[in-house]
Amino acid sequence: MKKLLYLFVLAGFILYTSAACAASKKDDVTPPKEWTTWLDGLKREMLAKGISQKTIDKAYKGKNYYHKTPEVVKLDKKQTEFVLTTAAYVNRLVSKQRVKDARKNYDKLKKKYKKIESEYNVPFNYITAFWAVETNFGQNKGKHNLIDSLTNLSYKNRRAKFFKNELYNVLKIMDKTNLSEAKMLGSWAGAMGHFQFMPSTYNSYAVDYDGDKVPDIWNSLPDAIASAENYLTKLGWKKDEPWGMRVQLPWDFDFKEVGRQNKKTVAEWKKAGILTFAGKKLPYDDDMKGSIILPDGRKGPAYIVFGNFNRVMIWNRSDNYAIAVVTLADYIANRKQNWTPLDVTGQYVMNNEEIELIQKFYNKTVKGTKLKADGKLGPKTRAAVKVLQHKARLPEDGYPDYRLLEKIKKYDAKVGFYVPPSERKPKRK
Repeated sequence: MKKLLYLFVLAGFILYTSAACAASKKDDVTPPKEWTTWLDGLKREMLAKGISQKTIDKAYKGKNYYHKTPEVVKLDKKQTEFVLTTAAYVNRLVSKQRVKDARKNYDKLKKKYKKIESEYNVPFNYITAFWAVETNFGQNKGKHNLIDSLTNLSYKNRRAKFFKNELYNVLKIMDKTNLSEAKMLGSWAGAMGHFQFMPSTYNSYAVDYDGDKVPDIWNSLPDAIASAENYLTKLGWKKDEPWGMRVQLPWDFDFKEVGRQNKKTVAEWKKAGILTFAGKKLPYDDDMKGSIILPDGRKGPAYIVFGNFNRVMIWNRSDNYAIAVVTLADYIANRKQNWTPLDVTGQYVMNNEEIELIQKFYNKTVKGTKLKADGKLGPKTRAAVKVLQHKARLPEDGYPDYRLLEKIKKYDAKVGFYVPPSERKPKRK
């Protein structure tokens, strides 16, 4: 009897917990009133922007895309623990195997797509490099539902305005091409197809090259390649202009001259003592204008860059990304060049916490425009670092290192930065 009672109680407990779990699961996907009100407003906004009711129904009918804890929002907020140096970043994206695969794909496709290259005038080694870095030759195009991802990223997110505009552009694609919502797949942030175009980029630059009246950057390689070529052409790509190269700086180089905004003629850079990395004379016309950049500061690699490098930067506003693409493009074009990893020794790798400390210190001690204390080493933070380096009498390369950190930690509001007095030169006898 006791055993029977025990089994009865156990069965009741199992039924209760199962029902509780089911209810809990339902609560996770049942949107609160705040979400449904917002979503209704979003649909009205899209309708007012010119998206048809038919497309809105196709995208949202029977679906609210509500998630209690959206994965894409977590990904957007996620920060890497350490800031990758250029050397580490390039070595990761431009490995020995990647170079081998890129050359193989280039050889396989160059002849087939020679007509596209001649029409748009962007050398195919660059297109192959972009393709490799963006999706590993089409293998990693992304499987996130873009309506789902961008709807969630548009709701109370730190970049809600940006993502809402991209969501509008996805709906515009569906409106214009009659592609289904199921076709709209990409990265968690909305990037699509072989070359990871954002929806707004697709609507501005995507090309229907295979003649089926739909620019299919997901499954049609001719469309994807022509779209990438068209995008770079519209950005102002110059066929016969080099992107630049790695260089050597003289021992007395003035680091104030560093930065893409500081353009000088090749003749002026030669006069300043700039040589190729191999120690030879720069192989460019003297009247060409370029800049010296030091993505990792004075202890990392130095580059002279020209206009096409800046156009790669428009595709993705990261020095590291741009250097990875052009480095791979050079390996593809020059088969005699054996793959060699960039040296990563001797560099101080800062983490996000240390960069945030520098940003907050700058905001506290320097008058004027304030930095966003996000722990990221963007162009504004680099410019701020130069200001602090000047005040601390350190080389002004715009790259924070342990010397600047130590000076910040020892900073005295009354005295300022501690700067050791210069050693007196011994008197001549």
